[in-house]
Amino acid sequence: MSQNAYARAGVDIEAADKAIELMKGWVEQARRPEMIGGLGGFAGLFDASALTKYTRPLLATSTDGVGTKVAIAQAMDVHHTIGFDLVGMVVDDLVVCGAEPLFMTDYIATGRVVPERIAAIVQGIAQACVVAGCALIGGETAEHPGLLAPDEYDVAGATTGVVEADRLLGPGRVRPGDVVLAMAASGLHSNGYSLVRHVLLNEAGWALDRHVDELGRSLGEELLEPTRIYAKACLELADRTGVHAMAHVTGGGLAANLERVMPEELGATLDRGTWTPQPVFDLVRRVGDLAQDDLEATLNCGVGMVALLPADDVDAAVALLGEHGIDAWAAGEVAAGEGRVRLTGQHPGWTS
Repeated sequence: MSQNAYARAGVDIEAADKAIELMKGWVEQARRPEMIGGLGGFAGLFDASALTKYTRPLLATSTDGVGTKVAIAQAMDVHHTIGFDLVGMVVDDLVVCGAEPLFMTDYIATGRVVPERIAAIVQGIAQACVVAGCALIGGETAEHPGLLAPDEYDVAGATTGVVEADRLLGPGRVRPGDVVLAMAASGLHSNGYSLVRHVLLNEAGWALDRHVDELGRSLGEELLEPTRIYAKACLELADRTGVHAMAHVTGGGLAANLERVMPEELGATLDRGTWTPQPVFDLVRRVGDLAQDDLEATLNCGVGMVALLPADDVDAAVALLGEHGIDAWAAGEVAAGEGRVRLTGQHPGWTS
């Protein structure tokens, strides 16, 4: 089949080539010294001799997507921020075990390659990789006419990192009396958008361009707020304090994700009264008439990452995270409790 015949089938090779040219500048910014070569190869190359400085290097890997948040980006025709959501989802799953993200690859599937749109998506991914400190080492853009509508796309990514074996964080380090240090989310991040879209767009019938006073901006602008990337701050936290474990608060909410790093014989109690989630969380709760448990089982409710660490390290940790622009606070404590996490009290200003 000739290139023209392929175009008649809905695949535009020239558009794909143009997209690559447009994204090259952004990808070039997301390099590390260990990255070899550039775009165009069949595989990304990373100089593994960098691992010789480790005594016993453990490789860590994570893969994820953005979920139905891409539907908001498509509806608003804003595509340069969704990359932060993708990178945040994968790199911050690595750092919870203390691993430094080294490199990332991305995959974009679309019904029709619009070079400027693809380049905008990759722009966000590359800029987020710079924030996370990892290299964007390669990727793939696939045009799937007939499977996806012309203006539909989905994104996914995978990242690889490394941690020294004796610095590995996790349940085995957690001790009774550890403080649960909460780190503020930037907003909804990238989880629970099926619920949010159902409540606000489908049931309530709100438009994305609707200005919402309590949000201080349009609904669409709020829903596209990029995911906060904690990688560099958390790696420094692990290096400079006695952190025992961390949990990335994604799908399933705060309690369920914190339980993933709790030893079976211990539990934790968190006080909702120690923080006020961003207004969008209470908005979804009230408009959808949702029970507190349903909301917390789906959304991060204002906490994007937590660390478990000795009480003596809390002040230093809060100060360090503040230097990275991340608000943090003591939200609870670890004690005997069979691995369960309980949330008590009520958020300031919320009514039951």
